[in-house]
Amino acid sequence: MDPKSEVLLRQYDYLSGRILLLNAPTDELLAEFGESIQPSIWTWNFNDYQYFQARQAEVHFGTEIPAGEFDQAVIFVPKSKELLNYLLHNLAVQLKQGSSIFLVGEKKGGVERAAKQLQAYGKAIKLDSARHCQLWQLTLDCAVEAKTLADWAQTYTVPTPKGELTVCALPGVFSQNRLDVGTAVLLPYLNQVSSGKIADFGCGAGVMSAYLAKLNPENRIFALDVDAFALASTQMTFEKNQLSPQQLEIKAISGIEDAPLFLHAIVSNPPFHQGIQTHYDASENLCKTARRHLKSGGELWIVANRFLNYPTLIEQSFGQCTVKTDQSGFKVLFASTQKNFKES
Repeated sequence: MDPKSEVLLRQYDYLSGRILLLNAPTDELLAEFGESIQPSIWTWNFNDYQYFQARQAEVHFGTEIPAGEFDQAVIFVPKSKELLNYLLHNLAVQLKQGSSIFLVGEKKGGVERAAKQLQAYGKAIKLDSARHCQLWQLTLDCAVEAKTLADWAQTYTVPTPKGELTVCALPGVFSQNRLDVGTAVLLPYLNQVSSGKIADFGCGAGVMSAYLAKLNPENRIFALDVDAFALASTQMTFEKNQLSPQQLEIKAISGIEDAPLFLHAIVSNPPFHQGIQTHYDASENLCKTARRHLKSGGELWIVANRFLNYPTLIEQSFGQCTVKTDQSGFKVLFASTQKNFKES
């Protein structure tokens, strides 16, 4: 069991009633709850959503707090300080004053920093410290006004050959405050991407999706991400730049296996962080299996840290991999499937 869950269970007597668990680990925590607790899960990670759904838990996937009345809430500390602010604010809107909000996290995951964010909402005390984790209890004692999701988005502009793009990024979304280096390295090459059905794998705030839509109004963009906040950000970025909604299809995915078939191209600045951990599975799987989702003659465009072995994985699948550029610590990688001239 996850050590954060173990620490929470050490203080089981503090828990009761209808409890909303936010960002809960995918472990057996729910099986430890007795009849006095009615748990609900709120997650914005599609992999976690599928895990809890398979166990018939009451689970909600999305950016908005689930509807319903809750007596208590437990937040498992997210990586992003801004996302924690968003969660606390929404809980303060929904829960009654005097309700308990528990905060649990690893010391290396910033739980002590996160605990300081509780102070704006009432009195907070440390209940436990064990398993390299801490558990805090906040007694809610403030009134806050509800804010729309759009109120939480940060915006910045990105110059492109097709004019300036305004990017909208919600809390917790990769590169929330400015364009990341990897995307900046790949962006000048997107005008070489084949037109048609294009998937943006790990779309983030929608920079590449929006630029590809701007490049050609005939392009149909499939924005794919595991994170509900990323998908909502991409939607906002499209709307902010007055791009046609018909060009965009948003889809929550677990990995490249959930992508559409017969694509003209896949572009990606592959994600490899999950919380405070580093995971390369999704991006390595993209390199190995992307060609299954491409038409004959379809293209794969990836930007990645130069130390990663993606070129080798792509060569094993496609038979070749071209390094288009190597700069600022990143490589732009290109591969295409064999063209079948019988195909129309």
